[in-house]
Amino acid sequence: MVVKKAPRAVRIGICGLGTVGSGTVNVLARNGREIAARCGRALVIEQIGARRDNAHCDTSQINVTREIFDVANNPNVDILVELIGGTTVAKELVRTAIENGKHVVTANKALIAEHGNELFELAAKHNVTIAYEAAVAGGIPIIKSLREGLVGNQVQWLAGIINGTGNYILTEMREKGRSFDEALAQAQALGYAEADPTFDVEGIDAAHKLVIMASLAFAMPLAFDKVYTEGISRICSEDIRYADELGYRIKHLGIARRTGKGVELRVHPTLIPQRRLIANVNGVMNAVLVSGDAVGPTLYYGAGAGDEATASAVIADLVDVARTLEAKPEHRVPAAGVALANQGGTQVLPEEDVITSYYLRIAAHDKPGVMSQVATICSDQGISIEALIQHEPVEGEALVPVVILTSRADEASLRQAVAQIEALETVEGEVVRIRVESLG
Repeated sequence: MVVKKAPRAVRIGICGLGTVGSGTVNVLARNGREIAARCGRALVIEQIGARRDNAHCDTSQINVTREIFDVANNPNVDILVELIGGTTVAKELVRTAIENGKHVVTANKALIAEHGNELFELAAKHNVTIAYEAAVAGGIPIIKSLREGLVGNQVQWLAGIINGTGNYILTEMREKGRSFDEALAQAQALGYAEADPTFDVEGIDAAHKLVIMASLAFAMPLAFDKVYTEGISRICSEDIRYADELGYRIKHLGIARRTGKGVELRVHPTLIPQRRLIANVNGVMNAVLVSGDAVGPTLYYGAGAGDEATASAVIADLVDVARTLEAKPEHRVPAAGVALANQGGTQVLPEEDVITSYYLRIAAHDKPGVMSQVATICSDQGISIEALIQHEPVEGEALVPVVILTSRADEASLRQAVAQIEALETVEGEVVRIRVESLG
């Protein structure tokens, strides 16, 4: 009888022992037997590179180095897991690992969004894999879904709540009547927001994630520099209230849509109908809605961050890579979803050409004829008014808030209309404008 030798264990090197790094160590230790059974071989941590220990995980039986490049140069490491963040040192670390013939798993959305094209090309040259499920939406398997599960579809559009901090802030503003500043302070107190929350509240984090999803959905190169990005720091409590009154919720969305003229790539606050499932995703949770021509709309929901939620995605990538470790490169799923030579040179639609409906809030003097002037300006730009809210003025207040929902119009026409409205003597300050999407 011939006894088949069990495949050797896959040796992993982890760089970075913060929240996700410690979560990965813990989940591998706790679920190692089940993971090995599903993978067909054991996953063993060969070495960890970290500047300091983490009390939330036990590394006493693991070789730990303070020099992360020791891991990238360790000949015994098969897969390097990059969890240090940033784009400078992380890029050099990943390059070193690839050039040493190591596969790479990363949770670094900025690295992939900004340097993925270059790194994917380098990985293909060295016949290794880059996997990055954990870079987008934490534990939600959206990368695998776009790259493999929906491969039979022509993706028409996708829209996602892909930043938990921003979603928490908007939820607090709606449910508890907090101002933006109050909700942000609460998010920081709970550890959901950094001391410098710019990446979260100004949409940069969401833009990184959106461009990764769009690249897979539309088989196009990563184009982070072409994403229109707008944050939530200018959203007011009164806009939350008016949206509710009109039957909408305000969510910070990343939206990518295929059109006849190119692909829309945009991140911004958005009014969406309250009846949509994604409108009811609250707190720090994430959700991505993807519409394919064959499958129709599909919704992916779950924890978008956190130690073990994100570790779940890291380990899913480790198993995928380990399963094909001895496979020929052409038999592996490409990092970009398609071979780089098969990516199309898809045009990103300029923001001026994007067509949506709009919510406009105008601070107007309580005088006759204001709405007639606004309606005329909109009409001249080919924009219809679909709904209007104008409450009685508050006693002692000279200005009346006027809220309108417009028909669908291109951004260029809307900007011209808004400029003319702001120039009216009966209007004070800037017109607040928020895009409206039906997501139907």
